[in-house]
Amino acid sequence: MAAAWKAAGLTYNRYIAVASRVVRRSLKEEQRIAAERRGESELRFAKWENGKQGDIKDLNAQTLQAQADAKASSS
Repeated sequence: MAAAWKAAGLTYNRYIAVASRVVRRSLKEEQRIAAERRGESELRFAKWENGKQGDIKDLNAQTLQAQADAKASSS
């Protein structure tokens, strides 16, 4: 039997991100703010081809866009 997150079409990383966000939002104000700060990250990546670096992409921007798309499609 497949895990519920897999059956829903989510990757494990997406599942963990959603679960973390839900837990953070359920905290009281002071703890929530501290937890949200810990959840912030600055990740960038670039694809290399033939020894040359491609465009650098901000992972946070792509994550926020994916979350907005998911929210829009669920509405």
